[in-house]
Amino acid sequence: MKKLIVIAMLGIASLFYNTATAQISLNVNIGSQPLWGPTGYDHVDYYYLPDVDSYYNVPKQQFVYLNNGNWVFNNSLPTRYSNYNLYNGYKVVINGDRPYLNYNTHKVKYSKFKNWGGKQSVIKNSNNKKYYVVKGHPHGMPPGQAKKIYNGNGKAKVNVVNVKGNNGKGNNGNGKGKGKN
Repeated sequence: MKKLIVIAMLGIASLFYNTATAQISLNVNIGSQPLWGPTGYDHVDYYYLPDVDSYYNVPKQQFVYLNNGNWVFNNSLPTRYSNYNLYNGYKVVINGDRPYLNYNTHKVKYSKFKNWGGKQSVIKNSNNKKYYVVKGHPHGMPPGQAKKIYNGNGKAKVNVVNVKGNNGKGNNGNGKGKGKN
């Protein structure tokens, strides 16, 4: 009888343990964020762009905006926003499905960020190594490469930046690449 009670208790305890551990998840999508996206976020579903009252779907890489009362999904903003600079405009990070359904709330809540004028740090200008995997980043490292080249404190082990006097081979251009691994 004692064995049966112990087995039942272990079974119940394992159910609670499995339920608790199954709810822990980490979702990171730094590599799919655009260069003009704000720094400081490991995961982003949408950006709300108050200057143009539009959204940007990060995973799908599409803009979402109103056109004649309908939400349009497109790879670029409409021509009426052709002078809008994505690097200078403020981006509000919104995680969740279909935030444009809350557009009226967002329009009022984030109107204070209109004409923000480049006061928000963007990924392209960041020296944080976690953003080096973003396509087109000035440091141009493919995913995983930043970990190989940079140690834990963010200091470069070898010089890989292609600047005048450096042919991009590292180690001041002599091509020997004697950096520590």
